[in-house]
Amino acid sequence: MNLSHFRQEKDHFFKHDSHSPLTPEQRAEFTGLLYYDENPDLRFELDIEEFEDKASIQMLTSTGDLQTYTRFGKIHFQVAGQSAELTVYQSRHGFFLPFVDAQAGVETYGAGRYLDPDTLSDGRLEIDFNLAYNPYCAYNDLYSCPIPPRENRLNVAIPAGEKVFK
Repeated sequence: MNLSHFRQEKDHFFKHDSHSPLTPEQRAEFTGLLYYDENPDLRFELDIEEFEDKASIQMLTSTGDLQTYTRFGKIHFQVAGQSAELTVYQSRHGFFLPFVDAQAGVETYGAGRYLDPDTLSDGRLEIDFNLAYNPYCAYNDLYSCPIPPRENRLNVAIPAGEKVFK
Protein backbone atom coordinates (compact mmCIF):
# COMPACT_ATOMS: atom_id res chain seq x y z
CA MET A 1 0.00 0.00 0.00
CA ASN A 2 1.41 3.41 -0.85
CA LEU A 3 1.84 6.07 1.82
CA SER A 4 -0.88 8.46 0.62
CA HIS A 5 -3.46 5.63 0.55
CA PHE A 6 -2.37 4.52 4.03
CA ARG A 7 -2.82 8.08 5.32
CA GLN A 8 -6.25 8.43 3.68
CA GLU A 9 -7.39 5.21 5.35
CA LYS A 10 -6.06 6.37 8.72
CA ASP A 11 -7.83 9.73 8.40
CA HIS A 12 -11.06 7.91 7.48
CA PHE A 13 -10.70 5.67 10.55
CA PHE A 14 -10.11 8.69 12.82
CA LYS A 15 -13.15 10.53 11.39
CA HIS A 16 -15.68 7.70 11.12
CA ASP A 17 -14.78 4.64 13.19
CA SER A 18 -16.27 4.11 16.65
CA HIS A 19 -12.82 2.91 17.81
CA SER A 20 -11.18 6.21 16.81
CA PRO A 21 -9.17 7.82 19.62
CA LEU A 22 -10.97 11.09 18.92
CA THR A 23 -13.93 12.17 21.00
CA PRO A 24 -17.25 12.62 19.16
CA GLU A 25 -16.74 16.38 19.36
CA GLN A 26 -13.26 16.08 17.82
CA ARG A 27 -14.53 13.76 15.06
CA ALA A 28 -17.25 16.27 14.12
CA GLU A 29 -14.57 18.88 13.31
CA PHE A 30 -11.82 16.51 12.11
CA THR A 31 -10.47 17.17 8.60
CA GLY A 32 -7.37 14.98 8.71
CA LEU A 33 -4.10 14.50 10.52
CA LEU A 34 -1.09 16.64 9.68
CA TYR A 35 1.82 14.83 8.03
CA TYR A 36 5.25 15.64 6.73
CA ASP A 37 5.73 15.06 3.02
CA GLU A 38 7.08 11.61 2.24
CA ASN A 39 10.84 11.54 2.79
CA PRO A 40 12.60 8.57 1.15
CA ASP A 41 15.84 9.50 2.96
CA LEU A 42 14.17 8.47 6.24
CA ARG A 43 13.38 4.92 5.15
CA PHE A 44 16.04 2.41 6.24
CA GLU A 45 16.85 -1.30 6.27
CA LEU A 46 19.09 -1.61 9.32
CA ASP A 47 21.04 -4.24 11.15
CA ILE A 48 20.08 -4.48 14.78
CA GLU A 49 22.88 -4.73 17.30
CA GLU A 50 21.27 -7.18 19.74
CA PHE A 51 21.99 -6.75 23.43
CA GLU A 52 23.54 -9.78 25.12
CA ASP A 53 21.45 -9.12 28.21
CA LYS A 54 17.93 -8.45 26.95
CA ALA A 55 16.72 -6.95 30.20
CA SER A 56 13.08 -6.19 30.92
CA ILE A 57 12.32 -2.56 31.69
CA GLN A 58 9.29 -0.74 32.98
CA MET A 59 8.25 2.17 30.73
CA LEU A 60 6.29 4.92 32.44
CA THR A 61 3.05 5.82 30.65
CA SER A 62 1.23 9.11 30.23
CA THR A 63 -1.18 8.14 33.01
CA GLY A 64 1.53 7.07 35.47
CA ASP A 65 1.15 3.33 34.85
CA LEU A 66 4.05 1.04 33.96
CA GLN A 67 4.32 -1.23 30.91
CA THR A 68 6.95 -3.95 30.56
CA TYR A 69 9.19 -4.18 27.49
CA THR A 70 12.41 -6.01 26.68
CA ARG A 71 15.43 -3.95 25.58
CA PHE A 72 16.24 -5.91 22.43
CA GLY A 73 19.00 -3.98 20.66
CA LYS A 74 20.24 -0.78 19.02
CA ILE A 75 19.97 0.58 15.51
CA HIS A 76 22.34 3.15 14.01
CA PHE A 77 21.51 5.49 11.13
CA GLN A 78 22.22 8.90 9.63
CA VAL A 79 19.79 11.84 9.49
CA ALA A 80 20.82 14.96 7.60
CA GLY A 81 24.49 13.98 7.97
CA GLN A 82 24.21 13.35 11.72
CA SER A 83 24.70 9.97 13.35
CA ALA A 84 21.79 8.74 15.42
CA GLU A 85 20.96 5.63 17.39
CA LEU A 86 17.82 4.29 19.01
CA THR A 87 17.01 1.35 21.23
CA VAL A 88 14.47 -1.12 19.87
CA TYR A 89 12.16 -2.73 22.41
CA GLN A 90 10.16 -5.90 22.18
CA SER A 91 6.77 -6.83 23.59
CA ARG A 92 4.49 -9.78 23.02
CA HIS A 93 3.16 -7.87 19.98
CA GLY A 94 6.57 -7.50 18.29
CA PHE A 95 9.15 -4.75 17.98
CA PHE A 96 8.40 -1.27 19.31
CA LEU A 97 10.39 1.90 18.63
CA PRO A 98 9.28 4.91 20.69
CA PHE A 99 11.30 8.07 20.09
CA VAL A 100 11.39 11.82 20.66
CA ASP A 101 13.02 14.01 18.02
CA ALA A 102 14.40 17.56 18.12
CA GLN A 103 11.07 18.99 16.90
CA ALA A 104 9.07 17.54 19.82
CA GLY A 105 6.66 20.11 21.18
CA VAL A 106 7.05 22.25 18.05
CA GLU A 107 6.25 20.25 14.91
CA THR A 108 5.92 16.79 16.47
CA TYR A 109 4.06 15.51 19.52
CA GLY A 110 5.93 16.59 22.64
CA ALA A 111 5.83 13.20 24.37
CA GLY A 112 7.19 11.41 21.28
CA ARG A 113 6.10 9.22 18.41
CA TYR A 114 6.17 5.50 17.69
CA LEU A 115 7.18 3.04 15.00
CA ASP A 116 6.45 -0.68 14.77
CA PRO A 117 9.46 -2.01 12.82
CA ASP A 118 9.10 -5.05 10.59
CA THR A 119 11.73 -7.77 10.39
CA LEU A 120 13.01 -8.39 6.88
CA SER A 121 13.83 -11.87 5.57
CA ASP A 122 17.55 -11.26 6.16
CA GLY A 123 17.00 -10.34 9.83
CA ARG A 124 17.43 -6.59 9.40
CA LEU A 125 14.70 -4.18 10.49
CA GLU A 126 12.68 -1.98 8.17
CA ILE A 127 12.59 1.45 9.79
CA ASP A 128 10.36 3.86 7.86
CA PHE A 129 10.00 7.14 9.70
CA ASN A 130 7.33 8.14 7.15
CA LEU A 131 5.10 5.79 9.16
CA ALA A 132 5.94 7.42 12.52
CA TYR A 133 2.71 7.95 14.39
CA ASN A 134 1.45 9.74 17.46
CA PRO A 135 0.24 7.64 20.38
CA TYR A 136 -3.49 7.80 21.11
CA CYS A 137 -2.85 9.96 24.18
CA ALA A 138 -1.89 12.75 21.73
CA TYR A 139 -5.60 12.94 20.84
CA ASN A 140 -7.37 11.96 24.04
CA ASP A 141 -6.20 11.99 27.69
CA LEU A 142 -8.15 8.79 28.43
CA TYR A 143 -5.41 6.69 26.79
CA SER A 144 -2.31 5.45 28.58
CA CYS A 145 0.76 5.60 26.32
CA PRO A 146 4.37 4.61 26.99
CA ILE A 147 6.72 7.59 27.23
CA PRO A 148 9.94 7.05 25.25
CA PRO A 149 12.87 6.44 27.60
CA ARG A 150 15.73 8.94 27.76
CA GLU A 151 17.92 6.70 25.56
CA ASN A 152 15.46 7.28 22.69
CA ARG A 153 15.56 11.08 22.71
CA LEU A 154 17.26 12.36 19.57
CA ASN A 155 19.08 15.65 19.11
CA VAL A 156 18.15 15.64 15.43
CA ALA A 157 14.80 16.35 13.77
CA ILE A 158 12.96 13.51 12.04
CA PRO A 159 10.87 15.38 9.45
CA ALA A 160 8.71 12.40 8.49
CA GLY A 161 5.45 10.84 9.63
CA GLU A 162 2.75 12.48 11.70
CA LYS A 163 3.03 16.00 12.99
CA VAL A 164 1.58 17.31 16.24
CA PHE A 165 -2.23 17.12 16.47
CA LYS A 166 -3.88 20.54 16.61
